[in-house]
Amino acid sequence: MTRSHTFRSALIGAALATSLGGVSFLSAQTVAGPATGQPRTADPAVRGIPLSEFPRFVKLADNVYGYEEIRQPGFTTVSLVVVGRDGVLIADGQGSPAATQTMLDRIKTITPLPIKWYIVGSDHGDHTAGNNVLPAGITYVVQRNSLAQLKRDSTAAATAGRAAVIVPPRAMTGDEETIDVGTTRVVVKFLGRAHTGGDLMVHLPREQILFMSEAYLNRVFPAMRSAYPSEWVEVTNKALALPNVRHFIPGHGFIETPAVSREELVRFRDAIIQVNAEAKRLKGLGLSVEDANKQANWGELSGWFLAGQQAPVAIRKVWEELDGKLPK
Repeated sequence: MTRSHTFRSALIGAALATSLGGVSFLSAQTVAGPATGQPRTADPAVRGIPLSEFPRFVKLADNVYGYEEIRQPGFTTVSLVVVGRDGVLIADGQGSPAATQTMLDRIKTITPLPIKWYIVGSDHGDHTAGNNVLPAGITYVVQRNSLAQLKRDSTAAATAGRAAVIVPPRAMTGDEETIDVGTTRVVVKFLGRAHTGGDLMVHLPREQILFMSEAYLNRVFPAMRSAYPSEWVEVTNKALALPNVRHFIPGHGFIETPAVSREELVRFRDAIIQVNAEAKRLKGLGLSVEDANKQANWGELSGWFLAGQQAPVAIRKVWEELDGKLPK
């Protein structure tokens, strides 16, 4: 990308955003996409969006917002915010108490209503490490596998003298739970194991929105530290097949317009398939993980965010699955 193109894209992004209380607001209909000349990438610099725009809300529908915040090493962590009649629902927090507190403060620029519900889309620390600043007495929704992981993380944190990990009091009893927030119906779904063992998605049927948390990483190399590689493909296919969904919201990477969001989710599904196939090919050559990483051919994926860091992790994880070593 040329410097003039980057500057022009930055101006486009600035023109689309308005400010309220120090937070940028965008409409889902004006989120930049191919029509503006922006490349499809998780990298704000390449996309031409200045970091000064973050954190920002993306309005998805009446009373429904995506919240994009920048995390290290420089791409977005996305939360979902639904404003109800008497309270607010959040799906996924941010990666530190300070970042989560900032999100809570920014929500107050939208509504004075209290936070009442919290969905654990991902149990990973970049989404839960700030949960200790959430209000007491809120209702948590968490899948049983994620609850078990948070308990393990809590024990490890206590042993190491680190900050406490918040452990919800109970897990979902099934694979679906409905919350009526008064302005819309929120359906929390477990479609299977993907990026973690307890990935939860948030479906708003009337608004045709599906927040997928870390089961969808928009233009981020499939991160598989705790993943179930082949099951992840199946989960993504289930999400794509759901009725009453036209807008897919990622847990990392940018929120796209509805049509582009489906295209990018399909591309991400194909990326998981590609990673599985390449790792399987390399295993068939009898290579070590180190040599496999040197010989891997990722094609376009080599230019995705975190490719250098996550490719070796993915090779090891796919090999563990092929050897039957993943948790049951």
